[in-house]
Order: sequence, then C-alpha cells, then structure tokens
Amino acid sequence: MDKQDISFLEQLLFNTDKDYIISELTNTDNSLFLHYFAANYNWNSGFDVPRVILDNEACDLGTGLLMFHYADGYRRLENPDEVSSPSLEEWKDFLNKVYIKLINFNFTSQTISFDPELSKIQKYNLKKNNPDIPDILISRSRGEVVDIPKI
Repeated sequence: MDKQDISFLEQLLFNTDKDYIISELTNTDNSLFLHYFAANYNWNSGFDVPRVILDNEACDLGTGLLMFHYADGYRRLENPDEVSSPSLEEWKDFLNKVYIKLINFNFTSQTISFDPELSKIQKYNLKKNNPDIPDILISRSRGEVVDIPKI
C-alpha cells in the first residue's frame, strides 16, 4: 500500500461516522486494506464494523484469524461457557460467526498470514482441555507475513 492508501486508512480509522466507515469497507476489494484496518480498529467500538470486514468477499483468512484473536477469541477457546453470558451477546455472535468461517475455510483468499503468537504451553493447554480445537485457530495461517502499520 502506498502513502495515499495509508493516509486514507488513517482518516477512516478516526472517522466518527459509522455509516461512512461501513460504506467504505463494504465497497473495497483490497484485502490488505481490510487487514490493516482490522489490526488498527478500536475493538471497544463494537462489532458492526468488524462484521462488515468479515462479510466482505475480499476478507482474507489471515484477517479472519486476526479478528478472532483481537476480539479475544482465546477466551472462547479456553472456556466456551464464558461466552454464554447474555450481556455478551454481540461479542458471542461475532466470535461464533468468525469461528465458523475460519474452521470451514470460508474465505476466497489465503494470501495474508497471521500468527496468533500463542506459546507452546498455551497451545498444549488448549488442546489438553479440548482436543478438537482446529489447528487453524491456534497456529500461524498460510500466506505472506505483512508489516502492519500502527496508526
């Protein structure tokens, strides 16, 4: 991505008009732009915008994995019962949607790599408690490693 794209990404990240942000993310076909946006998104702002990224055809598997972990998907893997609280409904719905999309490899591209950077001990403990956890959720995804600009 060039400086103009990074500048637009920055402008979009700090924009307060959610409808505008959703419109721009819906209409982009740039998977790297979606990845950078998701990596710099303020996850305390809710799940409407991440849901739009996830639903975009250009969303890469690496971006899906990034969003799963940035939305604290580790907690879902560690203790699935924790996400059953009714006060966490929006979070639970998002995690379940991205989880299903990841385990079914329901992404048109797998060119951007993401590594959840779990230690061997963390992976071991997760597998010990739930041997059926798919490796895709706890391992580095295929694709090219990209340097994510911090905005």
